[in-house]
Amino acid sequence: MPVSPVRLNHAVLFVSDLERSVRFYREVFAMEVIAREPRADAAFLRLPRSGNHHDLGLFGVRTPGGPKRRGAIGLYHLAWQLDTIDELATARQTLLHAGAHTGESSHGATKSVYGADPDGNEFELMWMLPRDHWGAYESSAPIDHLDLAGEIERWSGVATAGHVSTEPATASDPETIRS
Repeated sequence: MPVSPVRLNHAVLFVSDLERSVRFYREVFAMEVIAREPRADAAFLRLPRSGNHHDLGLFGVRTPGGPKRRGAIGLYHLAWQLDTIDELATARQTLLHAGAHTGESSHGATKSVYGADPDGNEFELMWMLPRDHWGAYESSAPIDHLDLAGEIERWSGVATAGHVSTEPATASDPETIRS
């Protein structure tokens, strides 16, 4: 019988310099350090609008290896969904300011900007069209030029990430637990 997870809960990355990586994810993603484990040289971070315990774990390996090589076997990138196309435009500016922007594209149903952390771990920040506008993109994912200005003109203010709960779930509130 296949396993059917609800969603990806968190990611964990090995990093060469824990404090540098913590600073990057705090400054670029506004993540909060919610726990540290000094015995493992680790930090656990949460996104500002997350109801999760932690969204990212960082483990320092204390080796001066260079940045991850693109195209090497292993994880290619992590993708975080934003609620509006306006947030994607802000994210693009943030990545440019941090010197972390690596590209952008339209995949039809999703619009994306890409970046890399100081160790070369790549990530995607994406916004998804409203489900009823996927049309031909229902079963395709092209890699096309992103016309961000045009997408903002068409979709500004349209939220598509669904309900985001930042409150802890309680046993007396089953809806919170299921969301």
